[in-house]
Amino acid sequence: MKVKRSSNVSQVALARTFSYYERNRYKKHLSPDYLAIADYTKQATQKRLYIINLHTGKIYRHLLAHGKKSGSRYGRVWRSSNVKNSYMTPYGFFKIGSREGRTYKKRHKYLSVQGLQRSNRKVGWSTKRGGRDILLHTANYVNWQGRSYGCFAIRPQDKWKVFPKLKRALFYSYTGR
Repeated sequence: MKVKRSSNVSQVALARTFSYYERNRYKKHLSPDYLAIADYTKQATQKRLYIINLHTGKIYRHLLAHGKKSGSRYGRVWRSSNVKNSYMTPYGFFKIGSREGRTYKKRHKYLSVQGLQRSNRKVGWSTKRGGRDILLHTANYVNWQGRSYGCFAIRPQDKWKVFPKLKRALFYSYTGR
């Protein structure tokens, strides 16, 4: 499948994502339709969430926030971590959940996120079990390049374009590591 070169998605991230997808799509029950790359080597003012249609190669781009302690407000991610309470952007491969929910305190709409590698396997577990509660959620602060506590946050108006495509999809949080 060909992905348009004009998309400006990192070629390193693209190669890693497709390699991981091919090795794990059946074992991890990943979506056969879409996958996503969060390219945190790009600045927050750029649309750095890339959703790739696996049938056509078409790429959809959206704004995406990063963690408060990962980098400056309009900048890129300089530090990332999968450690609980780090307020940093998590890195590695994840699977997006299929059930939508709403956060208790701020009422953000969300999809769950589950870590797929040894380095992020506790991402998606409850904090009571020693995990890091990371979600893909909507938030108004994304419109002005605000930052999250580590979650993958998109603009509320993009929910209808993003959530249906990402259910059960492979999600790569690429921070340059």
